[in-house]
Amino acid sequence: MTPAPNALLEWERAEIARSGLQAKLSGRVQRTSPAIFARYANPRGDTPYAWEYVFHLLGDARGKRVLDLGCGAGECTTLVAAHGGRVTALDISTDLLALTRERTLLDGATEAVAPLCGSVHAIPLASASVDLVFGMAVLHHVDLALAAAEVHRVLAPGGRAIFTEPVRNSKVLAAVRGLIPYRQPDISPFERPLRFEEVRTFAHRFRSFEHRLFNLPYVQLLRVCRANADWQSRAYAQDARLLKRWPRLGHFASVMVFEVTK
Repeated sequence: MTPAPNALLEWERAEIARSGLQAKLSGRVQRTSPAIFARYANPRGDTPYAWEYVFHLLGDARGKRVLDLGCGAGECTTLVAAHGGRVTALDISTDLLALTRERTLLDGATEAVAPLCGSVHAIPLASASVDLVFGMAVLHHVDLALAAAEVHRVLAPGGRAIFTEPVRNSKVLAAVRGLIPYRQPDISPFERPLRFEEVRTFAHRFRSFEHRLFNLPYVQLLRVCRANADWQSRAYAQDARLLKRWPRLGHFASVMVFEVTK
């Protein structure tokens, strides 16, 4: 069900306010290190890390028109550009776009990246003008029905959209999370982890849908507790093995990477 215009305006104002706080908390933009570029240049398909898997799906983007949807502070924008794409970096927040511009300058990607202020609910691009949509944790901030329609509209026939999103399909885990009082400061009242059925509904208008799940609860716990790097690395590797051997454990996963094709 599409929100009424006033409700949608309130939604977007809340997101702009949240983004402004995120921009302040981000601190000074730093040049992306060569090690980060190397990590995401050509990741394996069996990687246990969601972000690496997203860039594996992205692959060679040379000559492609790419929309970085909800680019935020541009952490992924220049990494996408490094895969060869001509990137339009879209965000509703001028504060975050200012950080994206600074990052593209520091990373030497200004010729490949065009920042654009606009809403996911009404993407200011022509229909069929994009070969690939790339979204890192953006859909859980927006109205999915409107976002799906807009992503489908701007994609050219045969175009792909790749997303990674927080998910929470287990009612038990949702109940446990509700008992934990801590909330990050840059959270809007409208964002929420997605349910699997919401993702499938988003994907229904596309001709193909593929997904992979990541991060069982113990992985998140080790990260929150700031366990040492070796423990975390082992946890991610074990996570991938468990989810591959027992797919039903995916019900308790907290991250989904999915790809749709128009």
